[in-house]
Amino acid sequence: MTEQTLERPAATPRAAATPPTHADLIAAAAALVPPLALGARQRDATRELPQSGIDAVRHAGITAARVPRAFGGAEAPYRVLVQAFVSLARGDSNVAQALIPHFTAIERIRLMGSDAQRRRYFAAALAGDVFAGGTSERGGKFRTDITTQLTPDGDGFRLNGIKFYSTGSLMANQLRVTALNPTGDRVSVVLPRERAGITLHDDWSGVGQRTTASGTSRYDNVRVEADEVIPFGPWEATQRNYGSSGAQLLHATIAAGIALAALDDAVRWARDGARPVKESGVQRSVDDPYVQHAIGHLSAHAHAAEATLLRAAEQVDAAADAWHARPALTGGEEIQALCARAAVAVAEARIVTHEIGLKAGELLFEVGGASATLEEHGFDRHWRNARTHTTHDPVSYKFKVVGDYLLNGTPPPLSLYY
Repeated sequence: MTEQTLERPAATPRAAATPPTHADLIAAAAALVPPLALGARQRDATRELPQSGIDAVRHAGITAARVPRAFGGAEAPYRVLVQAFVSLARGDSNVAQALIPHFTAIERIRLMGSDAQRRRYFAAALAGDVFAGGTSERGGKFRTDITTQLTPDGDGFRLNGIKFYSTGSLMANQLRVTALNPTGDRVSVVLPRERAGITLHDDWSGVGQRTTASGTSRYDNVRVEADEVIPFGPWEATQRNYGSSGAQLLHATIAAGIALAALDDAVRWARDGARPVKESGVQRSVDDPYVQHAIGHLSAHAHAAEATLLRAAEQVDAAADAWHARPALTGGEEIQALCARAAVAVAEARIVTHEIGLKAGELLFEVGGASATLEEHGFDRHWRNARTHTTHDPVSYKFKVVGDYLLNGTPPPLSLYY
């Protein structure tokens, strides 16, 4: 795969001035499942980026779902976003994952941006702009270490660095990049994708989630204006907010969506492709009790994962609502406790969805027959996608965090993983 020089996607403003209702957003995402699923296998096989899928999501107004009402948006709660994301991931998990950086950027702007930055970037999101960018890098002692630098340049700055994971960037309009400012503090830099000095590569070679545009991005002496820099805030090292939990919650929806996609394929294969074994005593695979068991197992656990996600979303919503209702008290014990409970609930959701996402990819093949393994069906992509996405952070530590919280009252670490 090579460096990409795709034209910047045009923004697509919604025709209606009134934001969609929360029910509209859920219904719009559900309606996208069949068209997204239609080409998912072929895109996986050829590593074709799902630009048309991203465009369909923003045309539906889903990318502006979290824009606050005060800025003209729907301000959809996380429980709505979770339902929308599960649907998108059910259609094509690559599309859903590629949009997670967008919602992370929207929340970062809401939490840390100035009023002027909020007005500018929320207006862009309402007009259809998609945000992506990069945080993680190769090298460093820990996974979260970064070296990308922002250095002074007159009344602005210059940005230099390489991001190894730049999910969604090739299909976005604007990029949010994490860098170190001259004093060594982390900041977000929000830039238009076509800014001189930015080079995006379609070189992601993971075994799964092949079309998330998660390749390398280079920033070579990129000009950054002062009002394009958003500080993380000095309190982030000591105070918890709901933003990381919200991002992790969206990551958890990917595995749940994959499980439901595997269920869809398993049901279709049992009905139309699989043949029963002679000793089953039945004439159709759909009447084989072991096939029925496999489908029942997959369905029950996939829907249990959905329920776990919604429970976690309620906790994140409670923390977010309290945070924005009482901004002067965000460092207080009550709001910090709400944020900690949200982080624990999301950790539980990551555990449950991690397990069912992987298991679903195996159970599909229990429906029967070596023919199910033929490349033309692409059924293997479900396990590959789940296995690839679930490596983003070690689930073993989620178990530990939940147990330590329940046993000792220890809150989760202040980290982007909780």
